[in-house]
Amino acid sequence: MVVQQQDEQVDRGRRVVNWLLGSSLAVLFVSIFYPIVKYLVPPKLAEPMTFSVTLPWKLAELKANSGRIFRFRSLPGLLVKTSGGELRAFSAVCTHLQCTVQYREDRQDIWCACHNGVYDLNGKNISGPPPRPLEPLKLNVRGDQIIVMKG
Repeated sequence: MVVQQQDEQVDRGRRVVNWLLGSSLAVLFVSIFYPIVKYLVPPKLAEPMTFSVTLPWKLAELKANSGRIFRFRSLPGLLVKTSGGELRAFSAVCTHLQCTVQYREDRQDIWCACHNGVYDLNGKNISGPPPRPLEPLKLNVRGDQIIVMKG
């Protein structure tokens, strides 16, 4: 009878030690992997509610055959003034792998430097890996102000 009580006490002690070791390992794994997962999966940023942006440049400041990057909501936008003086705006995010595109004055096209994707001045992809055209943005010119809206 005494031997059986001693065995039960030893088993109870082993269970307590096993529970403490298991809990410690679980806390260790959580403390290691939680920051890694938080880093790899960034939180979603809230999109601004505005759908239009007034650009900081005046219409007269823009040279013909030039392009400028601006911030449209949380993404970059591209404003192009063609050699004929026409304004065009696009999302400056390449449709291939989300790189920022830029206007090339010498070739008069829109270029993604990441994988050599090329778009024409209508935003249509003409060479390289981009699968879709650039997203066009609407423009509204009021006096000397340029306002860009989501189309």
